[in-house]
Amino acid sequence: MSSEDLAVTAAYLEHLTDRDLALLTGETLEGLRARELRGSLRSRRGGIEDLLVSPQALEAVFGGDRSDPLLVGVSPFLVFGVAVHQAVRELKSTTYVPDWARTGRATPVFDVARLREFASSPWARFFLAELLASYTRVASGSVVVATPRGLRRHRFSELDPVRMASLLDLVTEAERPGILRRLGDLALFLTGVFPDYLARRGFGPLEEGRLLRAGAPPVRAQSSPRRESPPAGAPSDGALALLDQLGRRWYRAAWDLLPAPAPANVAVLREMPDHFGDARRILGLVTERFLFQSRSRWFGMGMT
Repeated sequence: MSSEDLAVTAAYLEHLTDRDLALLTGETLEGLRARELRGSLRSRRGGIEDLLVSPQALEAVFGGDRSDPLLVGVSPFLVFGVAVHQAVRELKSTTYVPDWARTGRATPVFDVARLREFASSPWARFFLAELLASYTRVASGSVVVATPRGLRRHRFSELDPVRMASLLDLVTEAERPGILRRLGDLALFLTGVFPDYLARRGFGPLEEGRLLRAGAPPVRAQSSPRRESPPAGAPSDGALALLDQLGRRWYRAAWDLLPAPAPANVAVLREMPDHFGDARRILGLVTERFLFQSRSRWFGMGMT
C-alpha cells in the first residue's frame, strides 16, 4: 500500500463513523471490533476508496430499504463520498456531461477527458466529498466590529457570497486564507449544485461590485476591479459566470497565502484555479445523478 493510499484512507476515516464502516464492509461492530476494523482498513490493499465505488455501497446508500436501521445515523460524508465516487466511475464510460453553460439552460459538454484527469487524483475526490458534507452544517451569525461610528453588528452566512466576502474586511491576516478558501468553496458549491437557484437569484450592481472587490489584487488608483474574460468552456453571462471567475480567484489567493508546505488534503487548492470548471461539472453530475430531488433536505437552501 502506497504512502498516498495510507494518507487518503486516514483522511476518510477521520470523517466516516462506525455505522458508515459497518455499512461499507458488512461487518457487525461491537465493542473493540470498530477499532480493529479501522486498523485493518488503514493497511488494507487499495485503501477504502474501492469500497466507496462498489455496487454494494451504491445500493446500500441510494437504493434498497431506506428503513433499514443500519442506515439510521449514516453520515452525510458517506453519502457524498459514495456519490462522488460513483459519478467519477461513470465518467470513465460517458461521452458528455451536462453543464449550465448559459443562464437557465444546461448544455452537453463533450470534453470529458479534462474531468477524468482532475478526478484521477484521490485528493480531488476527497476534496469534493468533503466540500459537499461541509455544507450540511452551515455557519451563520453575527460579529461585533468597531467602526468610526462605534460598535456595529455584522451578519454573515456561509451560503451568502456577498456577506461572506465582506468578512475579508474584518478578519486578521492570519484568517484571510480560511475565508478566501471558503469563498472559493461557496462559489464551487453554488455553481455546481444550485446553478438554477443562482441563475434566478443573480446579483445586483452593488453586490457585483462588492464581490469583484473581495480578494482582488491591488489595482491602480482610480481603477476598479472588472470582470475578467471567462476561460474556454466557462459560463459567459450572469451570476454563474461571475462566481466561476471569482471562485478561481479566491482559490488562487487562498493558496498564495497559505504557509508552505501545505498538507496533501489542502494542496489540491493549488489546482483549483485551473480546474474550477472541471470540479463544477463533476458536482453537476453528482447532483443530477444522486442529489437533485433531495438538495433542500441536505443543504437547507429552501428549494428542490
